[in-house]
Amino acid sequence: MHDAPLEVPCLHCQALNRVPPARIGEAPNCGRCHSPLFAGRPHALTTATFDAALRGDLPLLVDFWAPWCGPCRTMAPQFEAAAGQLEPRLRLAKVDTEAEPALGQRHGVRSIPTVALFKGGREITRQAGAMSAAQIVAWTRSQGAG
Repeated sequence: MHDAPLEVPCLHCQALNRVPPARIGEAPNCGRCHSPLFAGRPHALTTATFDAALRGDLPLLVDFWAPWCGPCRTMAPQFEAAAGQLEPRLRLAKVDTEAEPALGQRHGVRSIPTVALFKGGREITRQAGAMSAAQIVAWTRSQGAG
């Protein structure tokens, strides 16, 4: 069971990759497009790519934000720093709710910034408000991810 490959979606081309757990920390690349599966920073998702990002075995932490939001801009470098600490145990992504309003509506995002943790394709919890990198990491780990 522990040796079963993890399914990891490529956030660039949406291909599903099988990665042995022992090799997840070795900077694996996508088998289709050869992009790094883990970039150490959040990946921007769109309506077209969001569902593909939910596939796979790793949790996905999504920052719902907007460019006009001051707290969102303040949190952006913190979220990026958290990605460097949390990957490859989970994926981090961002959704610009101004550019992708359907995703914000679909997920009931009422205030921004909001981070939502998804596992097995479903949202398991969320937290609204700006956080520091340390707070993001601690909150994510307190939810059993990362």
